[in-house]
Amino acid sequence: MRAPLTWLAEYTDLAPGATGVDVAASLVSVGLEEEDLHGGDISGPLVVGRVLDVEETIQKNGKPIRFCVVDVGQNGQMVTEGKHQEIVCGATNFEVGDLVVVVLPGATLPGGFHITARKTYGRLSNGMICAEDEIGLGHDHSGIIVLPRLLGEEHVAGVQPGDDAIALLGLGEETIEANVTPDRGYCFSVRGLAREYWHSQGSPSGGFRDPALIETPAPNASGHPVVLDDQAPLEGAAGCDRFVARIVRGVDAAAPSPAWMQKRIAQMGMRPISLAVDVTNYVMMALGQPLHAYDLDSLGGSIVVRRARPGETLTTLDDVTRELHPEDLLITDGGDGRGDGSGDGSGDGSGDTVLGLAGVMGGASSEVTGTTTNVLIEAAHFDPTSVARTARRHRLVSEASKRFERGVDPAVPAAAAELAARLLAEHGGGRIDAGVTDIDHTSPPPAYRLDVDEPSRIVGVDYPRERVLQILRDLGAEVVETGDDGYVDVTPPSWRPDLVNDSPAPDYAEEIARIDGYNNIPSITPTPSEGRGLTHGQKTRRVVADVLAGAGFTEVLSYPFVAEDLADQLMLPADDDRRRAVRLANPLSEERPLLRTSVLSSLVDTLRRNVSRGHRDVALFEMGLVFRPGGALHRAPIPSVSARPSDQELAELYSAVPAQPRRVGILATGSAEQAGWWGGGRPAEWSDMVAAVQAVAAALVVPVEVAADPGHAPWHPGRCARITLGDGTVVGHAGELHPKVLAALDLPPRTVAAEIDVDVLTSASDRAVQATPFSTFPPALTDIALLVRTDVPAGDVEAALRRGAGESLESVTLFDVYAGDPIEAGHRSLAYRLTFRAADRTLTTDEVNGFRDAAVASAAQAVGAIQR
Repeated sequence: MRAPLTWLAEYTDLAPGATGVDVAASLVSVGLEEEDLHGGDISGPLVVGRVLDVEETIQKNGKPIRFCVVDVGQNGQMVTEGKHQEIVCGATNFEVGDLVVVVLPGATLPGGFHITARKTYGRLSNGMICAEDEIGLGHDHSGIIVLPRLLGEEHVAGVQPGDDAIALLGLGEETIEANVTPDRGYCFSVRGLAREYWHSQGSPSGGFRDPALIETPAPNASGHPVVLDDQAPLEGAAGCDRFVARIVRGVDAAAPSPAWMQKRIAQMGMRPISLAVDVTNYVMMALGQPLHAYDLDSLGGSIVVRRARPGETLTTLDDVTRELHPEDLLITDGGDGRGDGSGDGSGDGSGDTVLGLAGVMGGASSEVTGTTTNVLIEAAHFDPTSVARTARRHRLVSEASKRFERGVDPAVPAAAAELAARLLAEHGGGRIDAGVTDIDHTSPPPAYRLDVDEPSRIVGVDYPRERVLQILRDLGAEVVETGDDGYVDVTPPSWRPDLVNDSPAPDYAEEIARIDGYNNIPSITPTPSEGRGLTHGQKTRRVVADVLAGAGFTEVLSYPFVAEDLADQLMLPADDDRRRAVRLANPLSEERPLLRTSVLSSLVDTLRRNVSRGHRDVALFEMGLVFRPGGALHRAPIPSVSARPSDQELAELYSAVPAQPRRVGILATGSAEQAGWWGGGRPAEWSDMVAAVQAVAAALVVPVEVAADPGHAPWHPGRCARITLGDGTVVGHAGELHPKVLAALDLPPRTVAAEIDVDVLTSASDRAVQATPFSTFPPALTDIALLVRTDVPAGDVEAALRRGAGESLESVTLFDVYAGDPIEAGHRSLAYRLTFRAADRTLTTDEVNGFRDAAVASAAQAVGAIQR
């Protein structure tokens, strides 16, 4: 929202000598962010020029370039000794004879852009013909400024080449631009910004002059008939709860807007168009109340405000025909004269002809033209939700919709309509009709009982009672002291709908802090407590990540959203719990509406993306939550924010949330060891995944067991290991992914993967670990080769060896597997190295042989192993 300082000064007293920078800083102090500062930063000759001749050429790239001769009056004497100026320009929206804005060498444009004569396209250009954005007048760069189109033919009738364009366009005056947040809709007006500046100066008595405080006539029965017929209010709110209509007759619609009004409209970044449009725009900028002007003679009867009917269309002022939605609130022409301007607006006007989208944009059929003589002015208050939905539905954001959807003061329509009628009558030669229509169904804001000490408790600053009450009154609130020293009844002002809610105390506390000054809130560095350090779960997660990173895997993060057909691609059985995924009500992508039930479900996308970018050797891991509902979820309640939820409410909330175990997914493809001068490389294998899981378990001092699992998707049935705790609790799976899964996911062959449950490892590691003293005596090594059936898992053989070897066994390592001649078919040879060590002595050969024989005997009994 923009505000010229001269306009701002009409409504509030500016500090002596205040510049645009000073005013912007003052607004920042009360919470309004500075967006930009316009005007006042142009120096040097910016003048009116008349185009005398144009020579146009087309460049090789198809771009037109125009070599122009421009009359700049007496200013030509300074540059080219009285000759007309030759200026090179790329715009094509002007013709010979047009009045344009020219900046001459020696001038400085906004942003410190210095203008000099320079050679362009082979010719000397003495200055520049300006577009709106180049001089800070607006943001348009589609073409240069043609003054008759910008200001109107009548306003430039006496303008001559060489005249000062800075004064003509008001560029010497500074205009501030503030960024208005959605909760501060009242600041979409000079009135609102002036009030905020007044607050920033301490709200001095008499320092704010409200332009809406003008005398308005009372409604009467002779006003134009209006019917409010909203049969489908949204969320309990009527689409229109106030409608003011005023008529000005005998207006010369072709009369020019006054120069001061056109100047201010241009300073606001808008284009002057016609008297009626300029008046409504001026009043909207001044008071924040959008208005609409109708050609009264084009109306057939009463104005009806209703919702759209099936099949209705409207051609809006931008010449776009729009198909209307049943929730669209419309302004229509009843065509029958029914309705009573002094009544309650509940008539039954049919409203057959659509005039406009309420609060968004009017229609082309009833707009004011140059032949209009009788004008009807509409000033209404529309429901913010209805306007916002209509604007977004039709992708039609207008100055009116921006204000209505943020909340317009419902008390200001009568003043806005009166001010617009006066301006039309004064500058268009018309007379204001005696009839006044004002259908008002608005309700006053509710009073709230406020604890005067609450702002101090919330903000942490001691605000005296009188200071709190004074700020509330300065804000425009009605404050009634109840006799109870601790409380007062506060009614917010009509222009502050953001202060109307069930518990506005925090909002009022924010207002007290804002107006008193954020700079008065002391900055206190909190003293940190000693804390308790990391939790066991946090330590576990760090260990897991460190071990995998140390093993050469790269940690990544992926979005936890997956496609519906992913379960089929992973070949999950129909009864697999991982198929029961949570569906998002509002997914970021319709292609991925489900939450993942395994980390691998989303990690495969990251691997595929890396492979598609040319990375052949990739090793990744991700630690994150998965979502396992396990069944139907309950609907979550919405507890009140006024108190802590009860235990029952908390239980219901948690029951509506799916279980979210934390897991680690690991993926690798390509080479695990690179080839080089040292020898050949090695591809990543299923055993690497098992080794990674075992490394994690070892770092956490959690013993795990590894066994074959022939039926767990998405792994290969012959290359999948199940990792469990000693009690059988499943930690996870590791191995090579199924070839069909890899083909469906477009991943390289022989890709290997693992996924383990971090929560299970965390629970298993949450115990005291008894450290074993190191023995200083030498180890004794012995090798054995056992012949077993091929269907006997090596893990079972190892377990049998450990059971029989006794307490002196330190480790068992499988170092060779052989099948073939002369070994009998259906059998294989497993070679193990057993390491023995005693804590108190050096073991003898006989002792070691005895331990070895006992281990072999145990394996023979358990799995039928025969020593070779």
